[in-house]
Amino acid sequence: MLLAACVAMVAALCGCMGPTGASTGGELTGVSAVAWNEPAPYGMVLIKRGSLKIGPEKPDSLWGISVPTKEISVDAFWMDETEISNSKYKQFVFWVRDSIIRERLADPAYGGNELFKIEEDEEGNPIRPYLNWNRPIPWKKATEDELMAIESVFKNHPVEGYRMLDASQMNYHYSYFDQTQAALRKNRLNPAERNLNTDIPVDMEEEIIISKDTAYFDEDGQIVNETITRPLSSLFDFENSYIINIYPDTTCWVNDFQNAYNEPYMRMYFSHPGYNDYPVVGVSWEQANAFCAWRTMFLMRGLKGAASYVERYRLPSEVEWEFAARGTEGNIYPWEQEETKSEDGCFYGNFKPDKGDYTKDGNLITTRVGSYSPNSNGLYDMGGNVAEWTSTVYTDAGVLSMNDMNPELRYNAAKEDPYMMKKKTVRGGSWKDVAAFIRSDARTYEYQNVGRSYIGFRCVRTQVGYSRK
Repeated sequence: MLLAACVAMVAALCGCMGPTGASTGGELTGVSAVAWNEPAPYGMVLIKRGSLKIGPEKPDSLWGISVPTKEISVDAFWMDETEISNSKYKQFVFWVRDSIIRERLADPAYGGNELFKIEEDEEGNPIRPYLNWNRPIPWKKATEDELMAIESVFKNHPVEGYRMLDASQMNYHYSYFDQTQAALRKNRLNPAERNLNTDIPVDMEEEIIISKDTAYFDEDGQIVNETITRPLSSLFDFENSYIINIYPDTTCWVNDFQNAYNEPYMRMYFSHPGYNDYPVVGVSWEQANAFCAWRTMFLMRGLKGAASYVERYRLPSEVEWEFAARGTEGNIYPWEQEETKSEDGCFYGNFKPDKGDYTKDGNLITTRVGSYSPNSNGLYDMGGNVAEWTSTVYTDAGVLSMNDMNPELRYNAAKEDPYMMKKKTVRGGSWKDVAAFIRSDARTYEYQNVGRSYIGFRCVRTQVGYSRK
């Protein structure tokens, strides 16, 4: 009996037992696992994998827009139904604000006690009522030391005297591990793995030079984001870090439009609750990437152990954006018709219908996200309202310089690179653009550190375990 039990145990360990424990007679059965069907992320829709000819079938002769074309294939991904709104971006800003307060509550320099701890829920979120950024802080419930830490992130306007959040302190520090660069054979830590050609002798002393982004505060407290170049020494050389001030540039409303009275938008567009459901603007490409990193961190905290089963949030590639915007039919506009309004005179999107006439479509500037009908993929405002950042570096060659499978072209411009190399592709057109620029195939660019009153963004996430359902 004992011998039989030992034989059965050895057989199980050697893979001779099926998933249910039945003998397989030595046949290969694979490793059993729990079935995985990724649930739809909140506020996102699935863009199913497919192929498309990116770029215009007929170039726009009126505006002289030159857009390269190419047949491409794209894997499935989740995409935000709408552009990121002021309300959602405020959650990011106030999370950073509250994090600063929490650190200072334990900092003796702000009257805090390093042993002080804020009560948290199961997911690590603070549950003290005065950290609820949507309600007035109940000052009577806070101690004098707590008040000092809270007050430190606010300031009074030096001229007009009103109290406001100190935007200069809203800095988000994050890092990401560049798995692509770490996986390249030329960057392997073991020299023997850098070339599989056995006819070439291995140079064990070869020095591999890599570049990585790093960030720190200098002696004056200023943010320094720079690219350093050094010999490869460990996998940590592929970890990039950034410190980004994430508060939107609210002055974009007056800087983008000279000799126009846009002060009310500058003062109210991001701060007033009446604009909560409007798309956030004044956010640079760098800030949009920081938002994606924060959103990923926020998700990972909630998922805990299941975090390894989902991909991270990111900006869509230029090709992903156009593929999603064209809908399932591959339309010129995000809607089926080749016109911009219906027979009843109703416009399909928020754009500039006529020279000098912004209001013909019912809007002057942006409008609430999701105000117009979605395209066949379930996406709102893919044409007009605000143009949108993509992850792709802008080149005249466009898709011609990319692969035909999941095309993408990235370039992390170093600080010392010419400014012209810091262009990022922008898609979709905006409330200030005429119809030719809200076509799904139209492309333009903006510099990565610039926020505009007509550029916003939305996030994507690659689907894991593709399903045709």
